[in-house]
Amino acid sequence: MLKIENLSVKINDNTILNDFNIDIKQGEIHGIMGQNGTGKSTICNTIIGKPAYEVVSGSIVFDSKDLLKLDITERARAGIYLINQMPLEVPGVTNAEMLRIAISERTGEVVNLFEFNKRLEEVCDMLKIPRDFIHRGINEGMSGGERKKNELLHLWMLEPKFIILDELDSGLDLDSIKIVVDSIKDYQKKYNASVLIITHDPKLLKLLNVKFVHILKQGKVIETGDLSLASKLEKEGYKGYE
Repeated sequence: MLKIENLSVKINDNTILNDFNIDIKQGEIHGIMGQNGTGKSTICNTIIGKPAYEVVSGSIVFDSKDLLKLDITERARAGIYLINQMPLEVPGVTNAEMLRIAISERTGEVVNLFEFNKRLEEVCDMLKIPRDFIHRGINEGMSGGERKKNELLHLWMLEPKFIILDELDSGLDLDSIKIVVDSIKDYQKKYNASVLIITHDPKLLKLLNVKFVHILKQGKVIETGDLSLASKLEKEGYKGYE
């Protein structure tokens, strides 16, 4: 699904990723952990194609496509979806308006409004969010937890193949974490989606039943293991990687 080989990335002449490698197959859930400043968010932003992140060398292949030849819009159309630490607010554009246009762009067809609205209401009910979210501006006036749930509304409507979760638990209380994690697990199982989660919290990796854990240092993966690696970090921290 996603294969990154020997990737080096710089921002403003500063090299952030250095010979980064990862191979995520369809249906797999991978987690990346590392101290602040090791390049975790750079991985997310490079995959989705933010212009400020300059790829110096290496390759990114997604679903047999050379991702580096696609712009940020084409990557979204290909099925890549990012949930940020703090999703942006877009005043004046409602969830319904954005999702209707995005689905039409992806499918090349006119959206059936009756089926579209029915599906939106079903997803709101499933996520336990008010149906009036449908007609609110994107993340407008929403708390951190509401924004994450709003992003899940977009996830279920857009049906991406590959999900990137950057500090998913940021701004969430315990009840919200359970709702968000359960929803992502349900989605991943239903669509056999691939997931990459960036986090500092080993407990979150356990909740998502992550199979592959990667430790990042100075922009490259220095160790890969299973959930036992996350448990080790929970007990010992990063002192063994200094």
